Parts: sequence; structure tokens; C-alpha cells
Amino acid sequence: MPEAETQIVVGVDDDFRVRESIESLMESAGYAPLLFSSAEEFLQSGALAAAICLITDVRMPGVDGIELQRRIRLERPGLPIIFISAHSDEEPRQRALDGGAIAFLYKPFDGAELLGVIRSALNNNTGREE
Repeated sequence: MPEAETQIVVGVDDDFRVRESIESLMESAGYAPLLFSSAEEFLQSGALAAAICLITDVRMPGVDGIELQRRIRLERPGLPIIFISAHSDEEPRQRALDGGAIAFLYKPFDGAELLGVIRSALNNNTGREE
């Protein structure tokens, strides 16, 4: 019997604890998490092509989440992108959603909600909820 296709969910956050949380949650749901501490590290990794979803922080040193989203849209316009943030600033939230993010969650995020957003995006196969 062939193995099920590995579904890689990428998490990009400069906070180690957040990466740990994403990793545990994704593993518990049957996804294969790949975690990166910076947008630059992720972009240089070559993992973009295999990702089924990206979870990223908004505020990070160097390339921030909004710029990461812009760059990803050039190569993978349909990739579902979920933002997480510890800051309740409306401007970055609106920029992320206007740029095609499927969700914008606040830290500490609810694991069930995050998984629901991922499942919904993958079930819709659109990469974006209108």
C-alpha cells in the first residue's frame, strides 16, 4: 500500500516558543512541519515548492511577514498564507488580508482555529478564501 502524500506546513517565526507550538500542533494533526526562524532562512531553503501552507509572523527582524507574502505570491500565488501576530495593529492586518492571506490570528492563537483554517483552505483548493 502506498504511503500517504506528505503535507508540509511551513512555519516562520523568530520566536522559538511559537515555532515549537506550531511544530507540535502540526505533527498532532498529521502534517509535516518545517520551521524557520526568519523569512530569509525559509526563502533560501528551497522549501517553498513543497509547502501546502505557510504560517508566518508579521513582525520579524529583516524581511517581515508582509514582504515574505509579497515574494511568495510571485512564485506560488495560490499558496495559503496564515498570519499570526502578538500585535493588534490594524494596518499590517489589513495589508496581509489585502495581499491574499486567508487568515490573521493573534497570539496566543487557538490551535483548533488554526487547524480549521488550514483544513478549510486545503479543502477549498483555492488557496484563498474570498
